[in-house]
Amino acid sequence: MLPTEPTDALATDTTAIIDARDVHKRFGSLEVLKGITLQVERGQVACLLGPSGSGKSTFLRCINHLEKIDAGMIRVAGRTVGYEERNGKLYELREKDVASQRRGVGMVFQRFNLFPHMTALENIIEAPMQVRGTSRAAAKERAAELLNRVGLGDKAGAYPSALSGGQQQRIAIARALAMDPEVMLFDEPTSALDPELVGDVLDVMRDLAASGMTMIVVTHEIGFAREVGDVAVFMDGGVVVEQGRPADVLVNPREARTQAFLAKVL
Repeated sequence: MLPTEPTDALATDTTAIIDARDVHKRFGSLEVLKGITLQVERGQVACLLGPSGSGKSTFLRCINHLEKIDAGMIRVAGRTVGYEERNGKLYELREKDVASQRRGVGMVFQRFNLFPHMTALENIIEAPMQVRGTSRAAAKERAAELLNRVGLGDKAGAYPSALSGGQQQRIAIARALAMDPEVMLFDEPTSALDPELVGDVLDVMRDLAASGMTMIVVTHEIGFAREVGDVAVFMDGGVVVEQGRPADVLVNPREARTQAFLAKVL
């Protein structure tokens, strides 16, 4: 089933690098996303907040077409995600073409998903070599730069089993950056970490934000959202309840549901 064909409202011009309009997603009879609209400008950090089951991670996966939407539209850098438009109609792209689209979107998951039989460096160079055709020498040079950037320059030869959870997550971030993405998506990147390891990962993300990387972050780290986020989006029940500047949404929320959630987590 193809999502809704573009309407005038969905096709409105925007300067946003991520432009989601009235996105719906269901799994069987369960409607998980009930019309999500969100625009993120280039260089912005948008933090998605809300209780478990509110649809945050599903929405993130839709941006990368890891989940297919049922209605609405998502564009990244002006390209319709997972589909092409011809004569006002949508046609689903072949998987090869979807994979090509994904090159511009890096994603970091809760679980690090590193290849256990590869060293940190090998994990980072695999995708550039296989997908982009980067030479091994160039990929290794870039990987070394990225390892230094995430504070793990001395771990190039280490296997995931020899690294802490925080170190593995930083390797996962470096791996995503190796594809030179325009956008980075983070799905609760610190939720699987011991508390003392969270800070190092958040520091890397702060550095990315300071460098101008466009980011959407699903997180329960309210302090990070307040400090680094340009936009805070509170979701519940598959809808956006409230969005705006973090100073407004997190300090002086308008909606009772947002107020109740923050009262429990702050």
